[in-house]
Amino acid sequence: MLKRVFVAPDPGRARLRFAARAVLGIGLAVVVCGLAGHSLAGAVTGGLAALLALFTVADPTVRGQAVTTALLPAVGLPVLAAAAELHDLPVARDLAFLAVVGAGVYARRWGPRGHSLGVFAFMTFFVAQFLHATPGQLPELYAAVLLSVLTAAAVRFGVWCYERRLPPAAVAAPPAGTGLARVTTRQAVQATAGAGFALVVGQLVSGQRWYWAVGATWWIFVNTASRGETLVRGFRRVLGTVIGIGLGLLVAVPVHGAPVPTAVLVAAAVFGIFYTAAVSYTWMMLCVTLLAELLYGLLGVLGPGLLALRLAETGVGALGAALAVLFVLPVTTHATTDAWIQRALRCVHACTAEAAARLAGSATADPAPRVAELEQLLGRVRLSVAPLVHPLNPMPARKARARRVLELLDDCAREIRGLVAVAADPEASHDARLAAACWRVETAVEALTAGRTDTLRHAAEPPAEGALAHLHGLERALAELAEPLRTPSGSRLADA
Repeated sequence: MLKRVFVAPDPGRARLRFAARAVLGIGLAVVVCGLAGHSLAGAVTGGLAALLALFTVADPTVRGQAVTTALLPAVGLPVLAAAAELHDLPVARDLAFLAVVGAGVYARRWGPRGHSLGVFAFMTFFVAQFLHATPGQLPELYAAVLLSVLTAAAVRFGVWCYERRLPPAAVAAPPAGTGLARVTTRQAVQATAGAGFALVVGQLVSGQRWYWAVGATWWIFVNTASRGETLVRGFRRVLGTVIGIGLGLLVAVPVHGAPVPTAVLVAAAVFGIFYTAAVSYTWMMLCVTLLAELLYGLLGVLGPGLLALRLAETGVGALGAALAVLFVLPVTTHATTDAWIQRALRCVHACTAEAAARLAGSATADPAPRVAELEQLLGRVRLSVAPLVHPLNPMPARKARARRVLELLDDCAREIRGLVAVAADPEASHDARLAAACWRVETAVEALTAGRTDTLRHAAEPPAEGALAHLHGLERALAELAEPLRTPSGSRLADA
């Protein structure tokens, strides 16, 4: 697990910059709230608003990111008001919370912007429960949200806007459909049902911290598209929480909310959340758990009993999510797995074509955004295939095939990165063999995406030159993908 986090590819050091900018933006937001005279509750609300503004906004263009960021308060402030006004009306509050859950998940049908606004709405209601917000606190909380979103925007679009220097990468969208065939619609129903279970059982476990269970259910559904993905994510959330609680007993509890060491540890936890989010949900949840423990330390209520309660509520939330995806409009992994694999393969071909054009002297060819898109798509493939390679999967043959698919797709990505590095060399040149090799890559991708895996072949001997060597390695990986993608009956891996 450590190797996956710290040795995982980080093209352009995007994860490192993402995490470092988050620490800067969130830290400045909290400082601004402090200078404005806000209480600890206001600072916590502002810090969370800045975190969400920097974490969830993922539009493919800087302009789109700016628009989404500007819309966050328009969604969050009314939800915050509703949560505070319903503070003393438990039944109405609970129904409103479930409505926010369903609407937030359903909003994902509108792509990255809908996803960001849905998450912000949910977390605004959540933080109102965390702080036991009342109507009298609303002016301060409103100001904290607005100041923090503005501060985060100033950092993201002014002080450190590295996206302006990078071509926009395509953001993977969920599979389409209509009505209940649309994944986001089915997931909205599932998430509401799972959150309803978590809310009821969570309140039986604790009348004060029940919202932890609802939060666990919500975040388990984020960025999943099938039953298997959601179950694996639930397992990883519980695992990350367990490890985070153990770390909290060693680190957060002894600190006792002391301001300076807590601030340093909070910064480290925030960095960890952003740095690990793309490669390990378990590690991200470890950091989230540590961050929550540190905040409770500042509030003066952290102790072993509270940590045990958090684990219990997380378990309730994970169980709610599992029951929902198993029995409420279940979405199988078949279609989503196959769709992501095919999109990744087509992106491999697009990367190859752009690199070849660059080598041929094209001034407009730029494979960099395609490489970034490929990394995103491979992340989606890993997420979709995760149920097949999980240690608890009882089907060893299918598990072995899935692992082989992931290994070969990683080989493709490695060869693509090498090819792009060669293409960036101004001394590199183009010859006819490159065009032929690129044509063979295109043919291989077409055969794999069409299911004609028995027609794939690759050259026997690798050429010595850099670009051709990478293309040969790419051909080999694509040809070898034919076997794990084909089952004995000739069906796709996802249908096995």
